[in-house]
Amino acid sequence: MTRIQELEKLIKHHKAMYYQGRPEIPDHEYDKLEDELKKIDPENRILEFIGSKVQGQDKVKHDKKMLSLGKTYEIDELVKWMGEEEIVSTMKIDGVSCSLIYENGHLVLAKTRGDGTFGENITQKVMWMNTVPSALSDKTKSFEVRGELFCREEDFFHLSQEMQSLGLEKPSSQRNIVAGLISRKENVELCRYIEFMAFELISDDFDLKFETDKFKELARLGIETPDTVVHKNKKSIEKTIEESKQFMSEGDFQIDGIVFTYNKLSLHEELGETAHHPRYKMAFKFEGESKETIIKEILWSVSRNGILTPVGNVEPVELSGAVVSRVTLHNYGMVKQYELKKGDKIEIIRSGEVIPKFLSVVKPSSEPFVVPENCPTCESKVQKVDIRLYCSNDHCPDRVRESILNFIKKIGIDDLSSKRLEEMLKVGLVKEIPDLYKLTTEDFLTLDKVKDKLASKFYETIQASKNVDFITFLSALGLTGGAYNKCEKVVHNGFDTIEKIRNATVEDLSTIESFAQKSATEFLTSFKERERLIDDLVEIGFVFEEKEIKDTPLNGKKVCITGSLSEKRSVIEGWIRDAGGATVGSVSKKTDFLLTNDKDSGSSKAKKANELNIPIISEDDLKKMIQ
Repeated sequence: MTRIQELEKLIKHHKAMYYQGRPEIPDHEYDKLEDELKKIDPENRILEFIGSKVQGQDKVKHDKKMLSLGKTYEIDELVKWMGEEEIVSTMKIDGVSCSLIYENGHLVLAKTRGDGTFGENITQKVMWMNTVPSALSDKTKSFEVRGELFCREEDFFHLSQEMQSLGLEKPSSQRNIVAGLISRKENVELCRYIEFMAFELISDDFDLKFETDKFKELARLGIETPDTVVHKNKKSIEKTIEESKQFMSEGDFQIDGIVFTYNKLSLHEELGETAHHPRYKMAFKFEGESKETIIKEILWSVSRNGILTPVGNVEPVELSGAVVSRVTLHNYGMVKQYELKKGDKIEIIRSGEVIPKFLSVVKPSSEPFVVPENCPTCESKVQKVDIRLYCSNDHCPDRVRESILNFIKKIGIDDLSSKRLEEMLKVGLVKEIPDLYKLTTEDFLTLDKVKDKLASKFYETIQASKNVDFITFLSALGLTGGAYNKCEKVVHNGFDTIEKIRNATVEDLSTIESFAQKSATEFLTSFKERERLIDDLVEIGFVFEEKEIKDTPLNGKKVCITGSLSEKRSVIEGWIRDAGGATVGSVSKKTDFLLTNDKDSGSSKAKKANELNIPIISEDDLKKMIQ
């Protein structure tokens, strides 16, 4: 976080407390914060804040209509639409669409989607949102950013508490509260609980050829975006759809599908738009059905990270062709927010998830509201941290089992089922992940119904898993924010050894696409927490398969790419990786080369490269370097 962002956040926080009659610092201390921001960034819009009430609101015309999306529920229909083209996917966030206008690096206007032609001016409200930069480091460009306003589970929990303390009505859902706050004329400081993620960049000031280029530019500008995945076949699409289903059940914000877009921007111009939707985008949605049922009991299970997760056993109902008797209740924060308990009549929905989820309380019961104070497995004291309950015992049996099971699945030990692992834990063969690799064939023969052939198979499969690529190894560790695609980005950006990640800083990881400061911090913190496990596995004999890298001038170097290219950007990034280099999204002191075919373009990246004396190379220069 830059000092400007830090000051903005502090000013917004202390203004909110002041408006609510709960000031945390004296006026002169607050004035110092404003004075410092005035010196660093005198045009910062945060300094124009005038209060907790909206000072007038008006309709604003969109220069380009904000259209809806065409949609499908069938994978085959999506694949047919894709044809032979490369497409890019992002999660479809379930919130309120918003447009931000930046002129010369400053936010000058924010507006809702409205009817697509006219939206409401919500600039003053958006200024409260910490994920919307009021000023950018790049002052050379003017553009429009479109995205979604939404509320995370954790923020919804704290927002609900604050609204009740102010005597306001308790919010009913994450999505509804966003629309509610955006339409309020008072207590607009509550908008600081809302976040923004961008899905579109509109401007003539950028030289863009691919949809992925937009997301790279947005990341460079410091604007948050959802993760992007490039697809070339049906198998890749199916994998992303399955991951999205999992996110719908477990993610910390709400999505209602996936948006797919043709990667080539030339196709966007060629295909154009209907009066309703662009032809170059398609939303894949999950068919959903909701029904009412009654909670019979709430059960709590312990995850590999020690989090207690609530599941409701409900009276069976038929949903989307399946009989449902269990429903996810998300987390402690959700249970507390709605005071969920035995006998409550609730609405549930099933729309592609493995387990259906809770939507709302229809009629509360008179049963007492209770949450566990002790772990349901090991009886250790439970700790409350924001919206989650944690078992305080690192050696909790459920926690250990889930951690080992996750590793087994991700590392590729396909022969060991969860039932077999349960038996191994029960008889004491395994207590932690490294124990798997100390087992002998004779150890397996002590298990129920295991003969010589199966014992040998177990042993060989486990030992074979020690030869694995580094990305798979990282994803098997159960790192926070360490899904396979995130680990892939870390490795492909030059952090391809244990030592390099060990020495990486939050700033280093924040330069990687889709890694914000928070996700970079969580990734590195959880990596450090597993250092003993990592060292033990290396000592056991884990060997990471590596590509043979040519001896080139790009070994260990960071390359930033900008401007138009004769080859696909993904192809050039592959050349750089194969030659031992890594690509980064912006130019900094740590950048070794700027790659552009127009060295005299006067672009902000070229200017910065010249200021820092960073060599600027062309595509032809790159080819010579890697030959």
